[in-house]
Amino acid sequence: MQINSARLSAHQLRAFVNLAQLKSFTRAAAASHLSQPAFSALIRALETEVGARLFDRSTRHVDLTVEGRDFFDGAQRVLAEIEAALASVRERVELKRGRVALALLPSLAAGWLPDVLAAFHAQFPDIELEVFDVLSENCIESVRSGRADIAIAATRVDTPELRAEPFQTDEFYLVARRGHPLLDRANLKPRDLQAFDFIHLSRDSSVRQYLDAATLPLKMRTLIEVDQLATVMGMVRAGLGISVVPALTLFHFQHPEIETRLLRWPGLRRSIYLIKRRDKGLSVAAQALYERLVKGRKGESVVKTSRTVKTKE
Repeated sequence: MQINSARLSAHQLRAFVNLAQLKSFTRAAAASHLSQPAFSALIRALETEVGARLFDRSTRHVDLTVEGRDFFDGAQRVLAEIEAALASVRERVELKRGRVALALLPSLAAGWLPDVLAAFHAQFPDIELEVFDVLSENCIESVRSGRADIAIAATRVDTPELRAEPFQTDEFYLVARRGHPLLDRANLKPRDLQAFDFIHLSRDSSVRQYLDAATLPLKMRTLIEVDQLATVMGMVRAGLGISVVPALTLFHFQHPEIETRLLRWPGLRRSIYLIKRRDKGLSVAAQALYERLVKGRKGESVVKTSRTVKTKE
């Protein structure tokens, strides 16, 4: 017998299985938390819906008919599927299972995120985590394509699909080898840096774009252009040149041979955005991580990152 489960309720199926197993209207009604008249009416309605008599009733016995035995296997299968689906949803709601994917800038992924994720993982150890440490445009594309649930990027995006909300701002610092003459100057201006070899990040990085915009129409004396902040650090430490980097990247420059100095140039302040889909809600697990990220942006981990490097202002 084929069960049209779309027309039957789980309540009816559970009542049927209880009666088939207990063989007593009284005991089955109690197991179903119904009065006996209400339970009997439920079984009659089920038989009407199925179009067959499912039980042989007598004053002493309740037994399945041939059609009832056929129906029993299907009813148990449907109930098992319903219970499995409900259990899966409950586990996700209780954050006992699930998956979250986050795309964010490499500097944030390496410096700020680990402490935040460690706290999240300690609280929800069964949530599967995936992190994409990529540049801003790739962060945004990861959310747009559905590869990531949330992104943290340095590019604002406002489309029918995506929404960006301010996450935090990031000041910029001069980084130079200890003893460099610029470190002793007060109120550094962009033109003060022009006389020295400069280690630049690639033009598609948000750091480079902010720096170029703040120094126009001036140009730095570029010696080398690289893709990774760790490479910038190595070049600066070796005395090949100076560079300018955001505060959230200063953990790369924690070295006794490197010093930093805050730059207060107009327009040289990087805005970081938290990006998610506008047209779809977050899963329970993704929402929990989102809330942790928002809380973490004001946490000590961010402040600590920008203060552990020796600076001169």
